[in-house]
Amino acid sequence: MSLNKAVLDIRNRQRVKPSRTNEPAAVWTGKDLLGTEQVDTITIIFKTSGCWWGKAGGCTMCGYVYDSAQTAPSDDDLMAQLSHAMRKASEFEKFMVKIFTSGSFLDTNEIPLEVRHRILGELDADERVVKVLAETRPEFVTEESVKDCVSTLKNTAFEVAMGLETSSDAIRKQSINKGFTFKNFTDAAIAARANGATVKSYLMLKPLFLSEKEALEDIVKTVRDAAQYTDTFSINLCNVQRGTFVEYLWERKQYRPPWLWSIVDILQRTKKEFPDMIITSDPVGAGSKRGPRNCRECSHAVADAIRLFSLTQDLSCLEHLTCDCKDLWEQVLVLDDHTFGSPIMD
Repeated sequence: MSLNKAVLDIRNRQRVKPSRTNEPAAVWTGKDLLGTEQVDTITIIFKTSGCWWGKAGGCTMCGYVYDSAQTAPSDDDLMAQLSHAMRKASEFEKFMVKIFTSGSFLDTNEIPLEVRHRILGELDADERVVKVLAETRPEFVTEESVKDCVSTLKNTAFEVAMGLETSSDAIRKQSINKGFTFKNFTDAAIAARANGATVKSYLMLKPLFLSEKEALEDIVKTVRDAAQYTDTFSINLCNVQRGTFVEYLWERKQYRPPWLWSIVDILQRTKKEFPDMIITSDPVGAGSKRGPRNCRECSHAVADAIRLFSLTQDLSCLEHLTCDCKDLWEQVLVLDDHTFGSPIMD
């Protein structure tokens, strides 16, 4: 059985409850870096007809496909989702808007072109919005699509965000089932930057079938490989989402999410090598069984330090972290290679 078939079989067994199409899948506020300045952010997960790749099988770790609408939302529904979400920003004086769709904002089958114009036009008209980030798969990033967004956002910065995950085509295919190549990404990044947009690259720490050490070194190598095409790196730590192939193996004790010590090491090494690059990580679910973790005593403190570094880019945030479990992590880096990615401890 192919990896894609295995992922698709799991997806087809999931039961998804119908939900309102005039409300976003999720919306929340936070903070992010705009250059060296911290700004408020609002993140909107539009509820669309869904990611085309997810419908065909999709990525081994992604449960966001279940956030899509069971019935395709109308144009007015999508605009109502925007209005609903923007209420969260009512108190902000200046902020960034991050747009996700659990698929691709630039896919006109998810967000029709006219609706894209209306969404970006409304955001551009709001003088408080200083930047719009839109996530998309690279096949939808063309000179035409980027020019269209930049011209609609006349007075607002635009950033294209793509889930590169890794620069290794073998890992992207055999562990993640992502459905595109590193060259697809670089072509898209070049097109985005050549037409007035910046590029944010999402990377994935510890997809399936990699040891802790292999996963750690893959991210360091990916930062080096993709730095010339990227303005900001965001390193996601794999967590166990429901209805995914990752969950299938995790339930059989054949997968463990990454150690937080691994991302600390990655951030220290890559920031020293690329001091002018913004490199961030938000360890979602840190300390839980389904999330990245060290031991009970230090997981939350280390996760907080990682988040503080991400907002300040100050390596001193990571310098004095210590715990007895760090010795165990170092042993895992050595021994985990002999188990072909299966965890040697939970």
